[in-house]
Amino acid sequence: MSRPTAPAPFTADDYRARMARAAESAADAGLAGVLVAPGPDLVYLTGYQPTAITERLTVLVIAPGRKPVLVVPTLEAPDAEKAPGADALTLRDWTDGQDPYAVTEPLLDAAGRFGVSDNAWAMHLLGLQKELPSTSYVSLTEALPMLRAVKDAHELERIAAAGVAADEAYREILTVRFEGRRETEVAADLAAALLRFGHSQVDFTVVGSGPNGANPHHEAGDRVIERGDMVVLDFGGLKHGYGSDTTRTVHVGEPTAEEQRVHDVVREAQQAGFEAVRPGVACQEVDRAARKVITDAGYGEYFIHRTGHGIGVTTHEPPYMIEGEERPIVPGMCFSIEPGVYLPGRFGVRIEDIVTATEDGSGRRFNNTPHEMAIVE
Repeated sequence: MSRPTAPAPFTADDYRARMARAAESAADAGLAGVLVAPGPDLVYLTGYQPTAITERLTVLVIAPGRKPVLVVPTLEAPDAEKAPGADALTLRDWTDGQDPYAVTEPLLDAAGRFGVSDNAWAMHLLGLQKELPSTSYVSLTEALPMLRAVKDAHELERIAAAGVAADEAYREILTVRFEGRRETEVAADLAAALLRFGHSQVDFTVVGSGPNGANPHHEAGDRVIERGDMVVLDFGGLKHGYGSDTTRTVHVGEPTAEEQRVHDVVREAQQAGFEAVRPGVACQEVDRAARKVITDAGYGEYFIHRTGHGIGVTTHEPPYMIEGEERPIVPGMCFSIEPGVYLPGRFGVRIEDIVTATEDGSGRRFNNTPHEMAIVE
């Protein structure tokens, strides 16, 4: 059986188009530009990821009508020059002993308002403010929340591949023993499976057994899984630079009638959320559709989180499927649908797929393992 081929790498033209779109979006938002620190936004826009993020200033400056400029320490310039998006920008380096903020100052409108990537260091932002006291700043998530939200065909290919790998990891975990083992042991099995099926990075492996499943973000611990436990399995990471995130809830041995009912309610809610996905529909409608099923079944107070979140070069990003999010769904948006019911001190149930809206007006799942409750040993 032949191994699946890796997707073609992004080109300088891909990164050029992304930076041009960022500049246009900044202008539309009334910004003088955007300032991008090392992290997911910089990788998305340029393909550059410093080998280490240090106190030395690295910042990408994108301004409408100007070629993007990447300010980097001189000792890191050789690596920056090799980045796949380097041909689409200008490099400006600075050496130890120089003031990096003075080097950056000519690139900025002295009275401009700039969007800043959320993970920028406070010391760097304060340094720029000291150099240019009339500038002002707003986080990119607030100013340009949809910057990375709509994926092109090449990005969708990567998210699909990550979803397939996560599905294979789930199928494999169903074959291991649960009863008598610690949550951490099953979590290690999940992490190993994700890596074996092509993930370069594992971001989380939630294994919430019995009462621990009532905590949506439970970290796998030393609790020994027992027969009769419901077990929430939520796991994901990055493959080809794009995220996976899926949840299934399994049972050790046969479930009780109540456990089966709660699982059925969550399964119906997840399906209702998926059926609400259509281009032009407000994101909040996905939350409303899933939440109505759970509320009508009498468990509304136990659904304690939003129905979903965006995914891309990070496993959590805008848009969010939550009441009050009136932004419309656009073809190419990728996000989770993950309703849950959490009964304190007893058990929890969550079912999650990553989905996208398609041009033909429907939703497409990137996770395709069965939603029915699996029985494990």
